[in-house]
Amino acid sequence: MSFSKKRIAIFASGSGSNAETITRYFEKKDNVIVSLFLTNNAEAGVIKRGKRLGIPTVVFSKKNFSERNDVVKILENLHIDFVVLAGFLWLIPESLIKAYPNKIINIHPALLPKYGGKGMWGHFVHEAVVENKEKESGITIHFVNEHYDEGEVIFQASCEVTSSDTPEDVARKVQVLEHEHFPRIVEEILQKL
Repeated sequence: MSFSKKRIAIFASGSGSNAETITRYFEKKDNVIVSLFLTNNAEAGVIKRGKRLGIPTVVFSKKNFSERNDVVKILENLHIDFVVLAGFLWLIPESLIKAYPNKIINIHPALLPKYGGKGMWGHFVHEAVVENKEKESGITIHFVNEHYDEGEVIFQASCEVTSSDTPEDVARKVQVLEHEHFPRIVEEILQKL
């Protein structure tokens, strides 16, 4: 009986902590392999993480991503089955969505539909949550479509926001949720493919 691992690619624009958490999670599994990190930021921390973890990393330009099919070709050449966005800031082009229908997911550091959309990422989200005196925040894992943060919600988890919390406090609470839930949700989705 032949058994092939599902191959995933992770896109990140920043430090790559979720990319590393997912990679380490699947190192212990025999059915999934993280094959590639991709980033639009030549200074991104995810590049160093990729080197340390032995994961090849591709840095690409806006033109290669949005105007040409270069990134899709890279994914197809590596037989990538599934795409994970883990702190990736650019809108996904239609060519990539068509190549991977319902096979691209994103994690957002808030409880969508609140605090989503263009420009709402990282500290901007946490600052807005604190400024608006929200009682909770959290994470949303969702499928990706042609619009920022509007794809079908797969999973949400929340954390309390207290009146004394700073945006940095909220960021720490949200990151705990990301690392706790994101790898498991990726695995659950992959089991259905």
